Amino acid sequence: MAARGCGGVWCRVLQRGPGGSCSASRPRRAVACNARGGAVPLGQSGLAPWAAVVGLEIHAQITSNSKLFSGSQVQFAAPPNSLVSFFDASLPGTLPVLNRRCVEATVMTGLALNCTINKKSLFDRKHYFYADLPAGYQITQQRVPIAVNGSLSYSLCKDNKMSQMVTKTVRIKQIQLEQDSGKSLHDDARSQTLIDLNRAGVGLMEVVMEPDMCCGEEAAAAVRELQLILQTLGSSQAIMAEGQLRVDANISVHHPGEPYGVRTEVKNINSIRFLAKAVDYEIQRQIKELENGGTVLNETRAFDSKLGCTVPMRDKEGKQDYRFMPEPNLPPLILYDAKSLPANVNHQQVVNIDWIHERLPDLPSVKRAKLVELYGILPEHSFTLVNEDGLMDFFEDVVKQTQMKPKKVIGWILSDLLSHLKQHSLTAKESPISSFLLADLLNLLENGDISSSAAKQVFEELWKGEGKTPLEIVKEKQLELIQDQEELEQICQAVIDEREKEVMAIKGGNEKVINKLIGLVRKATRGRANPLLVKQILEKKLSE
Repeated sequence: MAARGCGGVWCRVLQRGPGGSCSASRPRRAVACNARGGAVPLGQSGLAPWAAVVGLEIHAQITSNSKLFSGSQVQFAAPPNSLVSFFDASLPGTLPVLNRRCVEATVMTGLALNCTINKKSLFDRKHYFYADLPAGYQITQQRVPIAVNGSLSYSLCKDNKMSQMVTKTVRIKQIQLEQDSGKSLHDDARSQTLIDLNRAGVGLMEVVMEPDMCCGEEAAAAVRELQLILQTLGSSQAIMAEGQLRVDANISVHHPGEPYGVRTEVKNINSIRFLAKAVDYEIQRQIKELENGGTVLNETRAFDSKLGCTVPMRDKEGKQDYRFMPEPNLPPLILYDAKSLPANVNHQQVVNIDWIHERLPDLPSVKRAKLVELYGILPEHSFTLVNEDGLMDFFEDVVKQTQMKPKKVIGWILSDLLSHLKQHSLTAKESPISSFLLADLLNLLENGDISSSAAKQVFEELWKGEGKTPLEIVKEKQLELIQDQEELEQICQAVIDEREKEVMAIKGGNEKVINKLIGLVRKATRGRANPLLVKQILEKKLSE
């Protein structure tokens, strides 16, 4: 399988600094691949080009009130070991009971990712010893997972230009149900490790992506699209800061036409931004290692976000024997569709694939297409609306409440609101300006009650969150447009009388100079003059 291209996207990466330290300052070269899948020369002068291969394994915590095989509650940041059942602690004689909600959420995710749903899947034990895995094994689906052979389409900017979006596809190998482990808390001061089993047994979906990506930007875009899909479905909240979406990246480099190189795995990346940095750094590290005559080790690494580099965790040269075996306490998981559903069956006791498929909500790609069709906005604008948390709903709420056309509303949403949200690290749901207040402001502007510059001032006042309405701010700051024609004419005449040089230039044929006079009139009125009306008055007076 040939490495697929990045659509001409150049992926900036980090380089080792002096003395082998990690440097996040200006990278000395970039990792890239072109839209036709051919490699772009990445090596030193005279060497063959390199191609990078990136595959991802993503663990998404299923949104459920209870764990995968026990009735223990699922809650983030609960007191340590307060949500642990006998089964979670692996006490003798306890047996697993499969959570129906987790099965349905995984089927829903598989359907959204164009997977084939296996009507019969199997559970297995994966044996390994670690302190936060009380049973000494994890229940997973190694042989026959619940969903296979899917695909995920995602978009990214070409040459960092939002107006040039490239759509790419990564294949989904499988999606499997499995347990999460507990959490080890390392106390360096006391040289001890504490174990919290609240997370032990929480339901996970592991989404395994084929190595169809070639740089950090592609990997980040694919994971962000998956995150949006999971959140839209409600199958996972996918909050990376809470560990609900964790990414393992498998990375290797090779010369085109040659076998894939030795891969390294960067474990437990909990940020999309860090994922892009980790992948790009690791690609560059491997290239440098090989060009200097070294070898790439088959090892597990971690990404140090403070240093901006990956660091070794453990080697994988000696392949670990997980001693997979069928889970003896769980029968095969049987799913049905409309054709295979037995007659007179209790619907509460079975999972119907077709029933779940009929209730799938609009996915992010469909939402973007509908935004473009319904409101006439640009595709890149729909991309931003859907990708930013809560921004699409905010935009639609404003459109419903204002007389302004959607194409003009989108400018205020993206240029003004979003820039303020980004600056203060807020989401649209946390905005101090509600959709109602913004719509009220835009109505004042659309009705000609205030100028665009005055509207900007009102926006800044609204952002302070002092509880004032746009109209109250306009009256308090005296920002209403001057409606008195005679008053405007007097101000325009005063500007003309003071600017003899500019007047002579205009009468001499340099019509652009009139814009300077318009600016002077607006300055004199503190932005309260309608520029179109001012231009008409000036043109009339200058033609006399």
